Amino acid sequence: MGGLIDNMPLTATVIVCFMLFAWVVSLVLRDASVADIFWGPGFVCVAAAAYLASDRPAPRAALALFVTALWGLRLALHIYVRNRGKGEDFRYRTMRRRHGARFWIVSLFTVFLFQGLIMGVVSLPVQIAAAAVQPSGITLQDMAGAAIALAGLAIEAVADWHLFKFKSREQNRGRPLESGLWRYSQHPNYFGESLVWIGLFVIALQEPGGAISAASPILILFLLLKVSGIPLLKKEFEARPAYRDYMLRTSVFIPLPPKKRLNS
Repeated sequence: MGGLIDNMPLTATVIVCFMLFAWVVSLVLRDASVADIFWGPGFVCVAAAAYLASDRPAPRAALALFVTALWGLRLALHIYVRNRGKGEDFRYRTMRRRHGARFWIVSLFTVFLFQGLIMGVVSLPVQIAAAAVQPSGITLQDMAGAAIALAGLAIEAVADWHLFKFKSREQNRGRPLESGLWRYSQHPNYFGESLVWIGLFVIALQEPGGAISAASPILILFLLLKVSGIPLLKKEFEARPAYRDYMLRTSVFIPLPPKKRLNS
């Protein structure tokens, strides 16, 4: 717990400065969607700050930094490629219309600093594990946590890539993706995301006070299942006839064998 408490002023400062920089970039580009691109690298900066603040970081700290860097940089690249040339995301366009000329300052608090606050909670396993100074080697629990996190990263990356390629074909417009991982879950990318943070929590749990980092996967699951993930997409897709059968047959979150087609 001492490492977390000692590093909290540093990691909090890193998060605030990073999100302020992202906000300035959004003003220059007039595109608040950059918040999504900056999300992953923000965690990498937090992990790196916690790691570098330790005089003699343990292999566990390096492992946490490595997993976080893989996840964060992959996510940033994916979102950049996915959003390139498409303009500002509809969520931020809606906010911009609502707040009008005040959006530039409103976005600082409602988008960037608010995401920074969430980042501070979600990154707790990273902050704790990346500050570790003991033991001198990797434990079985470290390996188990890393395996869970890397499996989640692989699931998320494959699902994102498959969906990106599917949506890039004009003939698929308005159709649900029903192959690959998407055959077994409506949101395999979100499932993979949750595994990443569960795995990092498993690693951090070995550190003093590591149990507090359970707030990270709990918050991620709450946001994905109840707030900004699945509920928003469900509202968008349930009105489309082509998606109704798919949604009834396919597990919402955890990958499971699909049910038989309703019209068969």
